[in-house]
Amino acid sequence: MIVTGLQHLRIPSCRTIQVQWLALAMSVGVAVLPTGCAPLVGTKRLSARDVGRSYTSNVLSTDDLSDATRISLRRHNLTEEFDEAPAAALAKLHTMVIREAATNGGAAANDDLFALAELSFFHAERGGRQPYYLAAAVYSFTFLFPEDVTQQPVAMDPRYRWACDIYDRALTLAFKAAKGDTVEPRAGRYALPFGALDVQFDDADLTWGDRRLKDFVPVAELEVIGLRNRYRSHGIGAPLAAATEPIDASQPGNDFVGPFVRVPLTAVLLLEHPRQQLMGTELHASLRLFAANTTDTITIGTQTFPLENDRTAAIATTLAANSMLEKELFNFLGNATGVHGQSRLAAREPFQPGRIPVVFVHGTNSSPARWADMVNDLEADPWVRQHYQFWFFSYDSGNPIAYSAMLLRRALRKAVETYDPHGQDPCLQHMIVIGHSQGGLLTKMMVIDSGDRFWRNISDTPIDQLHMSDDSRALLREASFVQPLPFVTRVVFVATPHRGSYLAGPQIVRRLVQKLVSMPSSLVQTGTDLFTKDDIKPYLKMQTVPTAIDNMSPGHPFIRTIAEIPVAPGVHAHSIIAVDGDVPKESGGDGVVKYVSAHIDGVESERVVNSPHSCQSNADTIDEVRRILRLHATDVACGRQLQAFEAPRAQELAAQPSEKPQ
Repeated sequence: MIVTGLQHLRIPSCRTIQVQWLALAMSVGVAVLPTGCAPLVGTKRLSARDVGRSYTSNVLSTDDLSDATRISLRRHNLTEEFDEAPAAALAKLHTMVIREAATNGGAAANDDLFALAELSFFHAERGGRQPYYLAAAVYSFTFLFPEDVTQQPVAMDPRYRWACDIYDRALTLAFKAAKGDTVEPRAGRYALPFGALDVQFDDADLTWGDRRLKDFVPVAELEVIGLRNRYRSHGIGAPLAAATEPIDASQPGNDFVGPFVRVPLTAVLLLEHPRQQLMGTELHASLRLFAANTTDTITIGTQTFPLENDRTAAIATTLAANSMLEKELFNFLGNATGVHGQSRLAAREPFQPGRIPVVFVHGTNSSPARWADMVNDLEADPWVRQHYQFWFFSYDSGNPIAYSAMLLRRALRKAVETYDPHGQDPCLQHMIVIGHSQGGLLTKMMVIDSGDRFWRNISDTPIDQLHMSDDSRALLREASFVQPLPFVTRVVFVATPHRGSYLAGPQIVRRLVQKLVSMPSSLVQTGTDLFTKDDIKPYLKMQTVPTAIDNMSPGHPFIRTIAEIPVAPGVHAHSIIAVDGDVPKESGGDGVVKYVSAHIDGVESERVVNSPHSCQSNADTIDEVRRILRLHATDVACGRQLQAFEAPRAQELAAQPSEKPQ
């Protein structure tokens, strides 16, 4: 209800008012008398929506002042003056707070400090500009983090969260670049309505691995499009997403961070002894930047607080800058389009020792962008972030699968050699590789011992007895004779055509792809060595280098061979199979791969999800991957050990029911 008057006033009765009106009317000859009498104080019932607005209305939510701030204005008789001369009213209220602090041993009134923060932001939005944005940040910080923690507002006071939000937005707007929409963190002397603020900024905060942060975008101002969920970690500070550049342009670095990655981070303006500083006109502060991959919290005084960040927005800005989805077809077609993409292993952040790598491998005519929803959901879990780091392998998905798998093996071996040359990080010895569709076949190639079975699909003659160049022989040997990588100890197959895809079966499809797909030069040279020399051709069982579509055609020698080879002993394997629609799984499929092709024996678990082929964003798929990550972390001994209270919960989640293969 709304209170429409002051209940403590002594209000005359309706009868008394009518008698007074009668006397007045007779004295002036007025014939009209009031026929009713409405109460001067009372209540009015509100709708549920209006109740919510009355609880949450503030300068950020409704573009109007909160009731708490209006009470401060009325209590100091400043309502009309703020409407007519806001700067003067703010100066008076600031003086009152300082005077009260001086008489109370430095303790400024919390009510008025919050009012100063909200009023300063309100005025800044209406022409006060940067000095008042900065003042709003200073007042908010002073309200939130007093030197004496007994003066700190309680968490259930809605002004506590409002002050955090005002601080975040005011800080962003106070350091906005003169041109454009980015934030410019820098040291300097800044004007305040009541003095000046000297801001220190250490350029070391711009260093991120082997890179320098630049181009800071305030993500609170962005709408995220295309991702299922937006995760914001609420706390203190202005959430940003930064681009990066190599510190030394002449050195490529070894952090394998993608060039278009946007880094989620938080800017915080810190004042020591803020209430004491507020009593003067010369204030001092430090501006800090905290990357989300290094810390989620900040210590202010003797207390630890969460930092505000937005990892989802950083993912979205990364994908927008990279245009990865638009390039998927070009990467499938290879050199034929002139946009040949190099295969590479990349990450969203520098290598993290003591965290288990999870390697995502995309499928045909696809890209790492297809894992965005899954990574977004997994990274929202602090437990997952503490135990895992996410890597992504991209490749031209039109190339032969054995060739692409060879490049993946090279990339993983190089990563281990680079980041743990002396074998001191056990987490690198327990990688998880997760592959979707064709990527699942590449994944299986990491954990099988093929012997010469793939080579026998090419020729019955030993490879060393065929006359070809050393380069061609080395490539064929590396691609065809496969041994399991010892550091990959768990794999997950997602919608994987272990026995082929029926869409790849028709000969007209394969012929069209053969005409469109252009191979890299190393494969072209090997093909020339094999198929144009009369002293080799009689010993070959094929006439041309197959494409990935050929490889996935049911009945093709490659797909038959890989289906027959079991996962190596000691490797944990899991299947996630998509079946679209309400049909029996045995007769169903996902539109690209049938269940009978995706199902294989020997896996520890099989989860069937109701989804089309691209099921990486499916909630059940993500839940199953999360379960497997929990299971894996309880099985391996590396990195940050599970606390005693964590282990039972992790085991409980890992043991959640998952369909067992039939």
